Amino acid sequence: MIGCPERRLSMAASTSSLIRLLAIDDEPESLELIEDALTQPNLEVLTAPSPEEGWDLVRRKHPEIVLLDLMMPRIGGLELLEKIVEFDPGIDVVLLTGHYSTESAVEAIRKGACDYLTKPFSPVLLRERIEKLLMDARKRHHALELEGELLEACRFQNMVGRSPQMLEVFSRIRRVAPHYRIALVTGATGTGKELVAQALHQLSPVASKTFAVCNCSAVVETLFESELFGYVKGAFTGATQDHSGLFEYASGGTVFLDEIGDMPLATQSKLLRVLQNQEIQRVGSPAVRKVDVRVVAATNQDLKTMIAAKHFREDLYYRLSMVELKLPRLADRKEDLPLLQQHFLERFARQYGKPMRNLSRRAQALLSRYSWPGNIRELENVLGNACMMAQGDMIDVRDLPQPLQEQAPTAGGDEDKPLTIAEVEHHHACRVLEWMGGNKVRTARALGISRATLYSILGEDYRDRQEKAPQAALKSEASA
Repeated sequence: MIGCPERRLSMAASTSSLIRLLAIDDEPESLELIEDALTQPNLEVLTAPSPEEGWDLVRRKHPEIVLLDLMMPRIGGLELLEKIVEFDPGIDVVLLTGHYSTESAVEAIRKGACDYLTKPFSPVLLRERIEKLLMDARKRHHALELEGELLEACRFQNMVGRSPQMLEVFSRIRRVAPHYRIALVTGATGTGKELVAQALHQLSPVASKTFAVCNCSAVVETLFESELFGYVKGAFTGATQDHSGLFEYASGGTVFLDEIGDMPLATQSKLLRVLQNQEIQRVGSPAVRKVDVRVVAATNQDLKTMIAAKHFREDLYYRLSMVELKLPRLADRKEDLPLLQQHFLERFARQYGKPMRNLSRRAQALLSRYSWPGNIRELENVLGNACMMAQGDMIDVRDLPQPLQEQAPTAGGDEDKPLTIAEVEHHHACRVLEWMGGNKVRTARALGISRATLYSILGEDYRDRQEKAPQAALKSEASA
């Protein structure tokens, strides 16, 4: 039933996504047969009578499926197969040949072909073999649409997440934002602490007011007080006029103190007074000025350890941590990785004006194995660089930064382990056996080997299972 026209049409009608199939063959009658057999709604069948024209169409049209003749002039099918897989590993390539051999089939699979079809083939057989690839392509299209919808549903104030940890963070931000006056955001470098601070501000009653940022690790120690609280004319050499500080500038809005663990102890005591009384004093002036600010502080350091080492004031810590939001590392929320990848791809596609579609399966596997010590910021930088480097609309391993490509798989991970010749032969024999409906006589004949050799390739466990099978299931082979 898999090749039934009614089912094929119903599947095509179930989705509006257009799928492209490209046939590359130097025999015009073969191209005509393919075009006539596979024409259906939502499937665009492209043909190329030469490898050069086919390669040009691959680069311009980005087909999901390619039917590729093995024997062509100037550029052979296996050579073109390698170029196609290198260009876009997501393309399903089916090799066509009038001269079947186990060696060529094994080589084709090793180089990335997903199927192997022997000429001459009937329209019915062609449809049956291509139908599964079409269904897979439709599923991928549908999955991309769902990923887009899921991404939109999982966006929160420029942040993305669906992991339990991040959903809890989002929930706390919603509950805290309307009421907080002081909040502390903690987490490793690159986890998105400033985005949390911006979200608190945007969801607060002062969203339309100023959001001012001070990076405490970048301020010279002697200038801290004047930067935060301002100064009056003559307070120090170079103070030629009165100057308001960050707290006065942001009065009515929010001040974000990033990396507050780097603030000097002397300034910490004055900050505590501001938090308690909402009052500041400019450097060089005894006058007290009232301010009305919300304060969000952030740090990647363990403030309790700093308190024990006398590097941070305990009273200031308790004042800041009345509301504390802890952000998880990316390694602890790996289920968010696909959404974050899509989020950054969309952003960089707009920024660079490139139609970035997705990451290849092997690139996704590599990124999922990586530990991400730099967290979200590192992922953002990696994908930004990869989008610039990518030549097509899909990011592959070759587009990722070299240090990331060189990362060894984690213990037990063998996704990228090369297959041995025996494993490739076993895989191909199983595929042909499936195509032959489980008939081992016909399978051995198609492979050009004896049944004994076929059993050897399939393995002892397969032979044991077959010997235990009911005799009725074996009668079909005797009549083959």
